[in-house]
This record gives sequence, structure tokens and C-alpha cells, in this order.
Amino acid sequence: MLSILVCHSYFLRLDQKQIARAKPYPPLATLQVVSLLRDAGHRVAFFDAMLAEGIEEYDQLLTSEAPQLVLFYEDNFNFLSKMCLATMRRAACDMIGSARRAKARVIAAGPDVSDAPGPYLRAGADLALVGEGLTTLLELLPRLDAQLHIANEELVRGLSGISSLSAGKVVKASGAKGLALAKDAGIAAWDLVDMEQYRSVWMKAHGYFSLNMAASRGCSFRCTWCSKPIWGNQYLQRSPLEVAAEMAHLKQAFNPDHIWFADDIFGFRVEWVAQFAAATRAADAQIPFNIQTRADLISERMALALSEAGCKEAWIGAESGSQKILDSMNKGTTVPEILTARARLKSAGIRVGFFIQLGYIDEQLEDILATRDLLAAAEPDEIGVSVSYPLPGTKFYDLVKAQMRAKTHWHESNDLDMMFQGTYTSDFYRAVRNLLHDQVALQTSDKPLLPEHERAMDAIEQRWQELLRNESKYRSSSQIPAAMA
Repeated sequence: MLSILVCHSYFLRLDQKQIARAKPYPPLATLQVVSLLRDAGHRVAFFDAMLAEGIEEYDQLLTSEAPQLVLFYEDNFNFLSKMCLATMRRAACDMIGSARRAKARVIAAGPDVSDAPGPYLRAGADLALVGEGLTTLLELLPRLDAQLHIANEELVRGLSGISSLSAGKVVKASGAKGLALAKDAGIAAWDLVDMEQYRSVWMKAHGYFSLNMAASRGCSFRCTWCSKPIWGNQYLQRSPLEVAAEMAHLKQAFNPDHIWFADDIFGFRVEWVAQFAAATRAADAQIPFNIQTRADLISERMALALSEAGCKEAWIGAESGSQKILDSMNKGTTVPEILTARARLKSAGIRVGFFIQLGYIDEQLEDILATRDLLAAAEPDEIGVSVSYPLPGTKFYDLVKAQMRAKTHWHESNDLDMMFQGTYTSDFYRAVRNLLHDQVALQTSDKPLLPEHERAMDAIEQRWQELLRNESKYRSSSQIPAAMA
């Protein structure tokens, strides 16, 4: 069987915002692949870039293990991997170069690899897997095991879902119909994680220790901006009993204080959530957890079921307070649904976070102010603010690609740089982001000193008024102020 080094390239130290947040999670999808390969009988080593000091640690492991194959499998549950930050792509390409110098075969997989295989192949990867790639990978490995130095053309014969280089150009294998997604990616190889290193970071910054899980893969909804290079529009849900069993294992082995479910949509159906709650109680596996969900899924029954299951915080993709923008995004939710979901979750004792997206196509000043009003009315406990980020393979990308500038990826997650010709410049959206964050922080703060609180609210309002007085100065060159139209 093959000796394989499985790794990823998300180095926390390369992203200043995430260093400051100090909420690192092990690379879940990468660890699931490790389990899959070990079950298949291969000798597997693992390199975790998340808390590594640098590529030197990877190079040392590469030398000591001398693997026949290096598999770069990015964590598909990490939304920052989907955004394919420029620093992480560069790290991956440097690591691929090291693997080739060590005479290893190299296969790369992940969201950015699926969208843009060229940089990884030109860095030295033999093959790039498109999408999840697990079933394709399991077809490739016996061929490599039988003949390690087999030519790429022979290696991929009869298969699809693979990209490689031919005469310097990226080509896709034209074999049989693409293999289906793996029915289940399995339980992660948690035993290979340096849990005490993760625990130390969490305890020092937050006073508790959180681990990550996933109860499903994918999302069946079709928001225009959402990139789905891995699972497409499929939603694959695990058995509630299986998820509860993994939670029991984590509780017994590592005793985390908290779980972050990395699903795009957790639970989906009330019945599943209720079964999960019963299963965790039966297994003495209940751990407080956070989730992501949609406003239109939060019925009163769902809010109560989530609370009974142990959900402490739910993040909703609110995106905008403007119905015009929500409809343009094909979000499928309404502003009243967002407000209702917030109220239902609050009544069930669940904290609520809103994801907010600024700068979508044709978003005007009144739409931004509608978002401000939504936050004032809903009073979420926390928000995350970004600007619309065009990713290949999305309808949104197709709509704005003619306006795309030279910069195609953010350098790191705090970049917030507009990559197409929106209504306003990046500086305007950064100013709005700061105001929205300050507004929510003040709304959720304790208010024993009422005069001080009122002065703080007045200060925020003055900042809004100053920004609004000067908003025409922030308009992109191609945009005409509404008053002049």
C-alpha cells in the first residue's frame, strides 16, 4: 500500500484577522480523508498547517516521512478555504514545490483547486481533483500503488473529475461519467490532532475550548453569489445517531466545552433535530453548540428543538435589510422572516448572529440604510460583515466578470476589497462595516449608565451623518449619484 502525507495549507499565522479572533479549528474535511485512506490500508501521515509556525515544519515532516504521495486536501468546511485567500494559495504552491523536490507524486483538491486548477498544476501537482473528489481518489490510488511512476495520461484513463497539464495547458480527463459524491466522508482522524495546542489557544483567548463537527455536507438553496465547487446543490445529511456518537467520542476523548457545527445548514428538518437531541441525551453526549441556518427554517418548533438539543447560538445569512437586494440574490427569504426568526430564537434562549453582505449588484444608499434599520429592529447579538465576493462558477460572478479588476482574491480575510465595479469604493464599505459593528456592539451592551449610552449612540449617528454627507465622494467612477441621474 502507499505511504501518503495528507495536508492542507491554511496557516492561521498568515491571516491577521483570524489570529486576532483566536478561534482555530482542526481541518475537518482533511481529517476525514485521513480516516478514509487509513481504512483503505494506506500508511498515512498528517500535517496540520493551522497552528504551524511555517512551511519549515511541513518540510521537516516531508523529509522524515519520505511519502510516495502527498495529498493536498483543503478543509471544505472552512469558508475561508472557499474564499481561497491569496496567502493560502501561495503557501499551497510552495508546499507542492517542496513535495516535488522530494520526488513525491502530488494530488491537490479543494474549493480553489476546483475553481482554478492551473496555479496548483503549474506549481507541480500531478493532478487536481474537481469537487469533493473522494470517490475519484479511491479509483486513482490502486493505480498508483500498482505503478507509482505511471504517466498522468495513463493514470487518469477512463476517469473524470480530474484536471492535469498537457503541453502547458490545463485539460480535464474525459472518461466515464463523473462518480457520485461519497455517501459519507466518515469520522475524522481526531487522534492525529494536537488537541492541547488548540485547547491552549482557545483557553488563553476565550476561557473555553471549542471543537468542530459537521452533520451534513452542502446546501440545496441557490443564492446567486454562493460558490459550490465541492458538493454542488446537493444536501447530504448524516444520521442523527451517527452525529451523536461522534459527539460522544469527542466528549469522552477531549472534553470540549463547545462545538461549532460547520454545516451550511444545520438540521434542516425539525424531526432530525429532535432525533439528534434524543440521541445525545441517551449517549450522555450533550455539548453546547453553535450553528448556521436560514431565517425561513426557524419555525417555533425548530427554535424549541434547537434549544432542547443544546444550541446556544445560531448564525443566519440575513445578508441585507433590503428586499430588493435579497430578491436579486435569489436568497429566498424576506425581511419579515429574518425578524421573526430572530424573535423565535431569542424566545428559545438562543443567541443570534447575522451575516451581512454589502455591495451586491445595484445596492444603493437606501438599501444600505435598510440594512442599518434591520439591525436596529432585530438587535442581533453579533454580526459578521463582508462585501460581495465574486467566485467562479456562480451566477454573480458571471454578472460582474466584465467589471472584475486585476485583483481576483483577497489577500487575507480582513481585506474587504471590492473586486468589481460596485456602487461605492472599498473605503466606503469599510466605513459602513465599522459603523454597523459599533451599532450592534452598543445595542447589545449593558446600559446601566444611560447618559453615557445615549452619548455613544449620538456619536454613532454623527458618524453616519458625516458619511452620508460625503457619500457622493465614495461613489465608483462609473456610478452617477441618484440626485444627478
